[in-house]
Amino acid sequence: MNIALYSLVHDDATLRIVSRILAFFTDKKAVIQIEKKLSTHFPKIAVSSFDSHLDIDSKTTVFFAVGGDGTVLRALNYVRESKIPLIGINTGRLGFLATVQPNEIETCLSDIVSKNYSTEERSVLEIKTNPPQPELETFSLALNEVSVARENTTSMVTIHTKVNGAYLNVYWADGLVVATPTGSTGYSLSSGGPIIAPESKSLVLTPIAPHNLNARPLVVADDVEIELHVEGRGDSHLVSLDTRLFSIPMNTTIHIKKAVCPIVFIRPNNHNFFDTLRNKLLWGQDKRN
Repeated sequence: MNIALYSLVHDDATLRIVSRILAFFTDKKAVIQIEKKLSTHFPKIAVSSFDSHLDIDSKTTVFFAVGGDGTVLRALNYVRESKIPLIGINTGRLGFLATVQPNEIETCLSDIVSKNYSTEERSVLEIKTNPPQPELETFSLALNEVSVARENTTSMVTIHTKVNGAYLNVYWADGLVVATPTGSTGYSLSSGGPIIAPESKSLVLTPIAPHNLNARPLVVADDVEIELHVEGRGDSHLVSLDTRLFSIPMNTTIHIKKAVCPIVFIRPNNHNFFDTLRNKLLWGQDKRN
């Protein structure tokens, strides 16, 4: 068995969990790779390290992301189009993506070894720009969302929006989020967007603080291409792909569509999306329910 381990945060609690995972798979004689910075905390363990997606062993069975949802999102940079199954171990707060809790680790690891789990594919967004922006072309995928927003100004931006080449709307707003079903519980939800079940074949466009109150979130099929063209008083605006933020010139045309290759997540058999949703959003906590 081949595994890879990654963690963005290297605090004591996270390192203890990483140590437990290492001990478990060392005992199972697994081939282990650890992200380069993380490996410096375990100098006595004879494992190989990786620093980019090119270093990941193609035979990797499971990629562990230990941390919060942000860590899982950053893990996308390593797994990319490889379809290596990814699982998040939660040491953060909310945990919509990192669903395995510390007290479940040993059971989860045993289930992975015995292949007692399910996998699910999550849609990924791909972005292209005209004229091309080199910093975006290097790695143009997002698991949660692509968003555009104003930069260095309190003024709204004007976002011309098309779907499959057909005019949709001009949003006067602080920005616009284009989210996958996975990302519907993130920035889009905070901006008033709907929650979408992960297996849904859809995307959601959610304006951020729109000037017109009748500008509402819109759910569209996930096989469309969305075109954004941002205008404003400044020379540039922001584009974010999950946790990565870029500044690009105004009047750049942005094309967003579903990428060909999804991300594969491991889901323990005792987990499901609705349990996670209910627990994280505290549904049913009101005693009247």
